[in-house]
Amino acid sequence: MSMREQWGTRAGFIMAAVGSAVGLGNIWRFPATAYENGGGAFFIPYLFALLTAGIPLLIMEFTIGQKYRGSAPLSFSRMNKKVEWIGWWAVFISFVISTYYSVIIAWAISYSIFSLNQSWGADTEAFLFGEYLQLPDAPGQIGTMVPSVLIPLVIVWAVALGVLFKGVKKGIEMANRIFIPTLIVIFLIIVVRAVTLPGAAQGLQAFFEPNFDAITSGEVWVAAYGQIFFSLSIAFAIMITYSSYLPKKADITNNAFITGFGNSSFELLAGIGVFAALGFMAAQSGVGVEEVVAGGVGLAFVVFPQIISEFPALSGLFGFLFFASLVLAGLSSLISISETYVKAVAEKFNISRQKSVTTAGGLAALVSLIYATDGGLYFLDAADYFINQFGVALVGLIEVVTIAWLIRKLGVLQNHANGISDIRLGMWWKVCLGVITPLVLGYMMFDLFKQNLLREFDTPTGNYEGYSDAFINYGGWAVAAFALAAGIIFTLIRWKGGKAETKEADNS
Repeated sequence: MSMREQWGTRAGFIMAAVGSAVGLGNIWRFPATAYENGGGAFFIPYLFALLTAGIPLLIMEFTIGQKYRGSAPLSFSRMNKKVEWIGWWAVFISFVISTYYSVIIAWAISYSIFSLNQSWGADTEAFLFGEYLQLPDAPGQIGTMVPSVLIPLVIVWAVALGVLFKGVKKGIEMANRIFIPTLIVIFLIIVVRAVTLPGAAQGLQAFFEPNFDAITSGEVWVAAYGQIFFSLSIAFAIMITYSSYLPKKADITNNAFITGFGNSSFELLAGIGVFAALGFMAAQSGVGVEEVVAGGVGLAFVVFPQIISEFPALSGLFGFLFFASLVLAGLSSLISISETYVKAVAEKFNISRQKSVTTAGGLAALVSLIYATDGGLYFLDAADYFINQFGVALVGLIEVVTIAWLIRKLGVLQNHANGISDIRLGMWWKVCLGVITPLVLGYMMFDLFKQNLLREFDTPTGNYEGYSDAFINYGGWAVAAFALAAGIIFTLIRWKGGKAETKEADNS
């Protein structure tokens, strides 16, 4: 049996784990979420969520991967053969996410070039949806390929699959050793420049000013847990796969704390940079900061181009650096997402990494082409909503309930982590995973289903974004169902080469 790949250094693993956690959501989701949920006061539930759910879940997934020495499906199979399907479900969720996540990175590559001469013009919204994406009026129309999206998309997949082809030490670790320090330096430059802009102080005041009344709302606490959960790449099969390459004596708990706080530190940095820039935009427009706050695609590709166009000097350089930071954050996450199914397929069918990258990674690249068409944004929006809400959050809930209550493995995992870690886990860790996290995730899922039922009265069709029944069925629900169905099907396939019977790692 060949030796399992390993990280070259502990720092290499931490940078890869942080690189996976630090993604587009840190830059365009966290600042708006914090602002809308109490500003500076939001950091209280946010920190509590990090300590009671984020880091405990990271420790759990790091321990699973390090102990059972396999991709998510293989690790779950070795833990208990009846729960292998959870690992495959998470893997196929990652597969779907990689197909559209890569396209957003392609947009960022295009915009890094557009920013040099502000070719988006005065109406950045019309440019994005019309001239650049060539979006049709009605969702569901695929149309033709958009060359300005297709070309950078090819570059994105060439880089990501090229890194994966090289393996863990020479590929993933080496890439993150370049991407993550470069990303931090670039974003520090962005932040320093942003806080020196006129109006930056007003933006930062809006971001940090605490509204303590907000934290009495259960919705704010749910938002904090949701941000932590989605931000740390939990239940994507990523952290289990990455930790399976750790040495047998690797310190689990310290690595989890470093990864968790490293990710949160970057989110805070992103919030400072984004709101300083939004304060500048508000001052230039003569309006309040609250009128220019945005998140998601709108922040990155509509609002920020407007800000860049208003810059007093070196606007092209600032714009290039901002979109370059999106590219680097996106690539580090895309590589980690894709590694989950590359490794799982290689282990399931006992094939080489190179064959798995070519087949599984190549298939993901081909599927991503649908999002590079005229109607690609509609497909991306529906797939992203349903795979995240009814995929990632649901599999996370089922994962922790299964491990804590059904197969009762928390004690086994705790003993393993304590045997190799400086920070020992006690009863608090079990309470967090056995009680707090299931309750919060359970409420999140209940609230999500309630929102979708209430939407019946808010939109003409009763569907997300008012999409037609046909489109929401095959563009949204079918995508979420595919991940689960494919996971069950792959569970029924026998492991080649007897990998599922390989003994787990021990502490000796």
